[in-house]
Amino acid sequence: MNSLGVAVVGCGNMGKDLAKAAATVKTIRVAAVCDVDEGKRTALSEEIGCDAEGDLASVLSRDDIEAVIVATPPHFHEAATVAAAEAGLHVFCEKPLAPTLSGCDRILQAVDKAGVVLAVGLVCRYLPVHKKVKELVVAGTVGAPVSMSVHRLSGAARGRWHAPWREKRAQSGGMLMETNAHEIDFIRNVMDDEVVEVSAAGGTYVHTAFDYPDETFVTLRFKNGGVGHLHSSYISAIGAYGGRVHGDNGTVAFPAIWGSIDEPIRYQSGDEEEVKLTSADLELSEGGVAAELRVFAEVVWGGASVGASGIDGRAATEIALAAYRSIETGRSVALPIRDEEE
Repeated sequence: MNSLGVAVVGCGNMGKDLAKAAATVKTIRVAAVCDVDEGKRTALSEEIGCDAEGDLASVLSRDDIEAVIVATPPHFHEAATVAAAEAGLHVFCEKPLAPTLSGCDRILQAVDKAGVVLAVGLVCRYLPVHKKVKELVVAGTVGAPVSMSVHRLSGAARGRWHAPWREKRAQSGGMLMETNAHEIDFIRNVMDDEVVEVSAAGGTYVHTAFDYPDETFVTLRFKNGGVGHLHSSYISAIGAYGGRVHGDNGTVAFPAIWGSIDEPIRYQSGDEEEVKLTSADLELSEGGVAAELRVFAEVVWGGASVGASGIDGRAATEIALAAYRSIETGRSVALPIRDEEE
């Protein structure tokens, strides 16, 4: 069986999670981890059992590395991804693809020119509850989907997830990119249509160190007339996650998601009785991060397509930027937007 030699660039919290997950995938061999912080790279390399590199140039010069997993803070994604592509390496880039559309476009141009694979870490496509919701909609369980709502409510990142760069939108992309790229992609993927207009309301109410909203309500209008809605919060003392998909012949209601679930997925088609699916009815054997990395390796070795492409990553960035602009102006924003509107 072929094994893809990879390097994980960025040994922070997300880099650790990606490296550990990659080490469990049979078709991936973690050859090195890379970070400018010697302590971080050394600790992770010892835990994974691989080499430690102090700069990206050293990674790109190695013959045993065929792909790079980019897990740096978001404002460094572009430089690392473009450099890897120009070196002929395939790239798995953690979300957001980049905090600006121009950055996303430079990435897409670089990977297209190099002819390498690019996947984006939009892991909702691989989490058990999300996958089942998508499967139910594709199967026609609710008829044609006409609306979808998702809420993700929490306090701001604390403990190991707190970092100064997360307070700056230019560096992190803000809440709607650094966190809610997942939900934005989830809604797009399930509704399976083009977003043509974004309207949003919100503000910075509690976490005044942030230069972006910590509470947002975002509405997406799709080309076919469907509607998506996201409520995202960093100010909720009581966390929550869930949502619904309404079709023209039924509804799917889904609960909290990371790993196993505490309450069932519920769906009803037309006049039929409601059905409940518990965690016992879902495939939970493979973690979502491991699954997205496994698929990435399969695509490099000739598989059909990545779960979330560079185009999907760009779309999530564009929708978030449009939402920020809508909050700032008090008006809805038509897509596509131009770079100067970022």
